[in-house]
Amino acid sequence: MEKEKKKVALLSVFAAIFLTGFKFIIGVLTGSLGILSEALHSGLDLVAAIITYFSVNISDKPSDRNHHYGHGKVENLSALIETLLLLITCVWVIYEAIHRLSTGKMEIEVSVWAYVVVISSIVIDFTRSRALK
Repeated sequence: MEKEKKKVALLSVFAAIFLTGFKFIIGVLTGSLGILSEALHSGLDLVAAIITYFSVNISDKPSDRNHHYGHGKVENLSALIETLLLLITCVWVIYEAIHRLSTGKMEIEVSVWAYVVVISSIVIDFTRSRALK
């Protein structure tokens, strides 16, 4: 079970690296703010996946002299950090939405690459969620 958790966490890190890079490249090539913001979101997912990977490695350590009940609480701490990252992202999205609504400046570019990025993200995230389950 411990090996499987580490494997899934590492796979999640690689998936987040791929999605972040893919979205960033397509966002730069198309000039789409939407895809670039998705790249930022995926970057936060990457940070969360890295935190999860390290917390799984630490939490699986047996109890020792300083940690009589083991290291399992590290997973709770990593969940708190990930929640704070999501909160920061939400605040940024709300700020951007208010700014765009108040200024009226908004450009939307729809291209085939936007659909490729979204469909790839859905497939990869669905696969990751099934593995994490």
